[in-house]
Formats: sequence, structure tokens, C-alpha cells
Amino acid sequence: MGQWEVYANRDSLLYRDAYGLQDIKTLFRGTIRHKGFCDAWNALVRIGMTDATFPIIDSNKLTYHDLMDAFLGISEGTGSVKDRMAQLIDIDPDGEIIQKLNWLGLFSKRRIKIANATPALILENLLLEKWALKPTDKDMVIMQHVFEYEIKGQKHKHTSTLTMKGKDGSDTAMSRLVGLPLGIFVKLLLLGKISTTGVRIPTMPEVYEPVMQELEQHGVQFTDLEE
Repeated sequence: MGQWEVYANRDSLLYRDAYGLQDIKTLFRGTIRHKGFCDAWNALVRIGMTDATFPIIDSNKLTYHDLMDAFLGISEGTGSVKDRMAQLIDIDPDGEIIQKLNWLGLFSKRRIKIANATPALILENLLLEKWALKPTDKDMVIMQHVFEYEIKGQKHKHTSTLTMKGKDGSDTAMSRLVGLPLGIFVKLLLLGKISTTGVRIPTMPEVYEPVMQELEQHGVQFTDLEE
């Protein structure tokens, strides 16, 4: 896919039952990422940076370089922390993955600044800093559902696609797609147009139909194609 790659989970999705999809043959959920993202994230997992099970005492006194050195323990490799980490997780020390980890700041002498934090929390705060949008940045969200089915021996394919672009670094497509549905739902609830009570997920027509209808007024609309 050129500059893009798709990370997909097959069949083990937790929401299969919630949507009444128990009897379908195959279910995929895929996420489009920039090429190289998945390999770099896998490296973070292998290093231990996504572990949220233990706090690092006095982590605020450490640098990111110190943390990487601690993850190495008594390693058999030689050279810099960066080179030994590459050897530990079996990647090219001059390759794209190590370059991404270096850009992230994991080998820098900057202090972590968070006390008694887990590796996952340290990584989260670092990503919040490095991945922050600039004021003129624009995001884009693409969601596509593809249904392949057969009726009376004839195969069909239905594709439903949503595309939304953000306006700038604060008025983003992601913020609108997350905030608008909830805001519309709360308004409808306060106006007494939704009677459902209790803790629910929005799979009921009473909930999603009026919400989707009003979302169209804000440019949130799927385009359908039948083949």
C-alpha cells in the first residue's frame, strides 16, 4: 500500500456478540497506519514500554536514556545503549525502527519528570508531547465498513465510507467524531426523545437513528456503494 499498511485482527473481536454477528464466517477489523508504525510499536512492546503493571520508583530522577539502560539489564552486547537495545530486540541499529525510537526521545538525556510512573505512563506522556498537533495541522479520519454476503447463490458487496477532515490543530475531525455523537445523545435525552435507561451501548435504533440523522447536519455522513 505504498506509504501505508493495515494492521488487522481476525475473528477475536469482543463486540461480535454485541452486534449480533456470531454466525458470520469472517470478521476483520483493520487500522490504517503509516508504513513502519506497527514495527516500531512492536519494538516498544518488546522493550517493555507498554507495561502498566509496575511503577518505577523515583522515575522522575531518571532520564529516558537511564530507563533504556535499565531495561537492558546485564546485556551481552557492546556499544551504546541504542546499539545494545537494537541487539536485544534484534533490529538494525541504523534502521528505520531505531530511528523512530530515537526521534521519540527514548535515548535522550532528558529527565522523565513523572514520579513513580509505570513504563506505559512514561510512554503515554512522551507520545502526548511528540504527537501533539501544531496549530496549523489538519487531521483526517476515514472509516469504512465492507460487507460481503451471498443471497440465493449470488454474491454481493456493500461498502459504506465516512471521510472527515479537521480544520486545524484544535478543531479536529477526531474531536468532532468523538464529541458530537455524545453531545447530540445527551441533548436528545434531556429533551425526552430517548427513553432508554440504564447503562447501554448505542446499538439500539432508538438511540443511533436520531443521532445519525442529526450528525448529517454537521457533515458526518456515510457514502454507500452496492456492487
